[in-house]
Amino acid sequence: MKKLLLASAVATGLGLSGQAAADRIALVISTLNNPFFVTLQEGAEAKAEALGHELIVLDSGNDAARELSNVEDALSRDIDALLLNPTDADAAASGVRSANARNVPVITLDRSASAGRVASHIASDNVAGGRLAGEFVAERLGGEGRVVQLEGVPGASATRDRGEGFVAALDDAEGLELAASQPANFNRSEGLNVMENLLQAHAELDAVFAQNDEMALGAQRALQANGREDLVLVGFDGTDAGIQAVEDGQLDATVAQQPGRIGELGVATADALLAGESVAASIPVPLKLIVRD
Repeated sequence: MKKLLLASAVATGLGLSGQAAADRIALVISTLNNPFFVTLQEGAEAKAEALGHELIVLDSGNDAARELSNVEDALSRDIDALLLNPTDADAAASGVRSANARNVPVITLDRSASAGRVASHIASDNVAGGRLAGEFVAERLGGEGRVVQLEGVPGASATRDRGEGFVAALDDAEGLELAASQPANFNRSEGLNVMENLLQAHAELDAVFAQNDEMALGAQRALQANGREDLVLVGFDGTDAGIQAVEDGQLDATVAQQPGRIGELGVATADALLAGESVAASIPVPLKLIVRD
């Protein structure tokens, strides 16, 4: 099984919190075939280098079985802490429990695990972000219209939470109808294909919410090809490509996270734990709605 192994090691010096250098931290990440998670990885790598830790990065390729294999691989390397960005909240529980059995502290990033002992969860409030997107759509449509949603990976906590917040905002508007909600797995090409199908199935649509910018950019291509660029289109994540698309008028808005900050905080929190410090069970990372001026 091919794995992406990226290591940054500093052999001398002290971490900022004072413990000996070169504690080994593993980052098991859902996929690196997504700019959001690449930025998260880069933030973690930069912080690990600054604090003098060795960081091992393992790419799960959006495969829960591979994720568990990656966790077991990392644990066999005698890591001191595990940063886990789960592919699936329920499936991730096995990996968390394996780390618990070895007394390796676990910190979840962006997505949560449904069971097992997690020292800290670092993420934006995805429910609040979904609500932001829904409220924006409601405002743009004057509280009336037919909307479709492109969901992320089924089972991922981000998929569930963003959908929950978005649907709650639509319900509050009363005049908005969720005509369809289908998964496109946070993938741009799948976003294009699913959007094509939705346009075929629903002649009257007014807005699209894609649970990440990659799906939104795929949907935008489908809307453009079908002459439906009049639809309100909202993404999520605030990736560089997503923000540029807002500036270019291809997306109406994106709910911006700070993936680099999530990665940085993950390593900083592991650093604190390894120094014997207490950490918050939940560490929020602020969101903001990016719209074209």
